[in-house]
Amino acid sequence: MKVAVFPGDGIGPEVTAEAVAVLELVAARHRLDLVLEQGTIGGAAIDATGSALPPAELARAQAADAVLLGAVGGPKWDDPRAAVRPEQGLLALRQGLGAYANIRPVWTVPELTAASPLRPEVLAGVDLVVVRELTGGIYFGRPSERRTGPGGREAVDTCAYGEAEIARLLEAAFALARQRRRRLTSVDKANVLATSRLWREVAGEVARRYPDVEHENVLVDAMAMHLLRRPRDFDVIATENLFGDILTDEASMLAGSMGLLPSASLAGAPAPGARCRGLYEPIHGSAPDIAGQDRANPLAAILSVALCCRWSLGAPAAADAIERAVAGVLAAGARTADLAAPGERVLGCRAMGERVRARIEA
Repeated sequence: MKVAVFPGDGIGPEVTAEAVAVLELVAARHRLDLVLEQGTIGGAAIDATGSALPPAELARAQAADAVLLGAVGGPKWDDPRAAVRPEQGLLALRQGLGAYANIRPVWTVPELTAASPLRPEVLAGVDLVVVRELTGGIYFGRPSERRTGPGGREAVDTCAYGEAEIARLLEAAFALARQRRRRLTSVDKANVLATSRLWREVAGEVARRYPDVEHENVLVDAMAMHLLRRPRDFDVIATENLFGDILTDEASMLAGSMGLLPSASLAGAPAPGARCRGLYEPIHGSAPDIAGQDRANPLAAILSVALCCRWSLGAPAAADAIERAVAGVLAAGARTADLAAPGERVLGCRAMGERVRARIEA
């Protein structure tokens, strides 16, 4: 099996190095025959080639069974007038892999409730998954441009969805809900947007094929409130690209830090025992302000490797071992700077990765 590794920009190379070390360890222990290939994406690729995702790098990703990504972007490439931006590489990679279903699990760790701004009683028992459509919607709609109109500068972005795009995302979400607590919440803005009215219509059609899964529709603004008031009431949340992007960042505060949350972007439904190509990455960004300082939290990248083992490498036992190790180090009090309470000892990126690997080996 082949895994393409794209460290990216900022703290990406640091957290990816720890994730790869964990992957190599579990591969040896679980007898996974892996070949790792490193590629370039984002700002690093712009500097080297002028492209955020050179054709050869996309081909590398497409030839792999799975892709591990650090993060892309940073102030160096932030000029809004630039013709080439790091994020274009990420969008092109997702689209080139056909990775339409972005799966972001969110759970709370009892020992870390102090790291969240929410009350402990709100956080108790939270265990949800957001399934976000990833290759359609406003991020890919055309036209998307700046222009000059009668009143001066204008800009336009287009949101478009077809029923097939919506249906395949919801099929993946319902399939995942069937493996969990059999509850699915479809999020839209059907009271205003035509795309959301189609989304709700298709959601009802797909729901009829899953009579064993409880289904409800919730408007996105209400969902933003419910995530902070009653997050443990939700199991699987399915939504479109833009809404999912925003809601998952909000949901990261339930766990206490973006540094804890992994993601998987799959080119198929997450079925038990099945293997599908996927792109695995932490949900956090490149954090250029702490890049190169050994201060990043590698746990989201490491947990992304667990998802990779489960859904692309056919190694659920390796995935379980990684997740148990992360839970163990957190329960034992290991903290990076983003998780530490005042006065707690802080570990660096490398030291936290070492703790996880020691747990796996124990």
